[in-house]
Amino acid sequence: MDLSGEPILSDINLNITTNSRIGLVGRNGCGKTTLLRLLCGELSLANVESDGGFMAISGNPQIGALNQMTFRDDSVSLVEEIRSAYEYILKLKAELDDAEQKMAASATEDNIKRYTDLLDTFTREGGFYFEKEYEAAIKKFGFTDSQKHRPLSEFSGGQRTKIAFLKLLLSKPDLLLLDEPTNHLDIEAVSWLEDYIKNYKKAVLIVSHDRMFLDNTVNEIYEIEHGKTTRYIGNYSQFVKQKKLQRDQQAKDFEAQQKEIARIQATADRFRYKATKAAMAQSKLKSIERMEKIDAPDSYDNRTFKATLEPAVQSAKEVLTVSNLTIGFDNPLATLSFNVYRGDRVGIIGGNGKGKSTLVKTLVGKIPALSGSFSTGALVNAGYFDQQLAQIQGSETILDNMLSTFPSMNDFEARSALGAFLFSGEDVFKTIDMLSGGERVRLALCKLFRKSPNLLILDEPTNHMDIISKETLEDILASYSGTLIFVSHDRYFVKKLADRLITFENDGATVWDFGYDEYMLRQEKQQTAPTQEIKQEKKEKKSYTTPLKEKQKREKALKKAEEKINELETRLDQLKHEQQLPENLADYQKLSELQEQIDTLEAELLEQMEVWEGLSE
Repeated sequence: MDLSGEPILSDINLNITTNSRIGLVGRNGCGKTTLLRLLCGELSLANVESDGGFMAISGNPQIGALNQMTFRDDSVSLVEEIRSAYEYILKLKAELDDAEQKMAASATEDNIKRYTDLLDTFTREGGFYFEKEYEAAIKKFGFTDSQKHRPLSEFSGGQRTKIAFLKLLLSKPDLLLLDEPTNHLDIEAVSWLEDYIKNYKKAVLIVSHDRMFLDNTVNEIYEIEHGKTTRYIGNYSQFVKQKKLQRDQQAKDFEAQQKEIARIQATADRFRYKATKAAMAQSKLKSIERMEKIDAPDSYDNRTFKATLEPAVQSAKEVLTVSNLTIGFDNPLATLSFNVYRGDRVGIIGGNGKGKSTLVKTLVGKIPALSGSFSTGALVNAGYFDQQLAQIQGSETILDNMLSTFPSMNDFEARSALGAFLFSGEDVFKTIDMLSGGERVRLALCKLFRKSPNLLILDEPTNHMDIISKETLEDILASYSGTLIFVSHDRYFVKKLADRLITFENDGATVWDFGYDEYMLRQEKQQTAPTQEIKQEKKEKKSYTTPLKEKQKREKALKKAEEKINELETRLDQLKHEQQLPENLADYQKLSELQEQIDTLEAELLEQMEVWEGLSE
């Protein structure tokens, strides 16, 4: 398969059955997305070089992919759009209601049979629980009750993508194609998605670099490597083990056969020119020809950056002190107090818009604190990676960008540093604008590592990385002797590196002095714990007031909520106006900061709307 250039896919074999749970893995640029485009009909074998290949589809299956999801009417509400995914069930429900009325009016055999058949179909298709299903999905994806009834036109681009994704999932196509589905989902939404796919009764094909997600959802892996596919039974972790075992066995068999061929060849060469032994020598040579040759195993496509990271100087034992630090913009998101000591590895997790990035931006001075304080210890030299800032723009070359960042560096030193991050030869003359997202991340990490900080603060460093690159970064950071504070949605990344956690939830942030496994264990215990004590506590705290006092209290709270809503809406209008100013339209960093403030204010506005609605009712 060739798309106006070098061949991308050359030997692809893929078999998808009714209940397949397939994970498609491979390096960035190996052709995974191209294959998805072919499967969903965006490409066809007529416009690629198929070299005799074919794609056979049995029946007329419905194939669903996110890029095919569109909104026909932006004026409909979120819940109306989601309900449209159940078009077949809603039609069945209308027919069932009609059949029930006719049966009630005249209980003929035909009317009873029609009603019974429709009821069986309605039950089989999930008609009695579809409303609970989409209500739970909307909540898990971070939408509030007040948002459900808002028109689609009022949602941001990221929110609209989430809505389209939800609609795709709930429409239940015969083949569900998911390309990096966990991107931009928080841990709670990913957990819901995993459960949904486990119980999905049709075929699913997933392209993902999220190893834990693949472990929890698929039972077969197709790997694309060197342009061809290899199938493995099991999830991602099982695939890794099987691949190594198969490669090792193939290498042993190949080596043994080559030794046998060499032995037979040596014997034949020794006797081929002796008249009495010539026939025997020829027989030996023919036995070599008749052998079914074992190919040498292909080398792993494990090209990755190779770098070491060690602090230039050691920091003091106390690296960071945070005291009653309140973070946010116009309104607080959380208040925290904690200490970080030399060698600590602090992972920051939680839902989108809850304050993770705001915390690290505050700690590096990008955003002012609302109140409280923080300070760094002696000899602390911090290095900061921001996913958004890593996506730099510009027409200068990679080499020039490196030299301008480190003026004292000569060309040879710059090329050596860049080469370790896979920018070798002519690659260093690529302009920044020509780089992919993953290449920009590698360039940012190259410059960050060159500074040899003893405190690393990383905000989503693995976005745009394939699995091998993630594992490489994990290994580098695991052996790093400095102090690490990082934000990540990649659960394997957090699990491997964090020995302490900061979790952001609706009611603020919590600091935990243990890693991800212990945190998840405690969360599971908390969810299964009896609620009797909580109910008792609520009962004891019940206060007795007169109806008049309750009414006055409620009216006061309602007025306060209305004032807050007006204040937030005014501030949002100001920020949106700032976004459109000519001097800001060309400033990517300023636009990103403004958008983050807008997202935070919108989240707060939704909370206030819910409070107001509750008080009004």
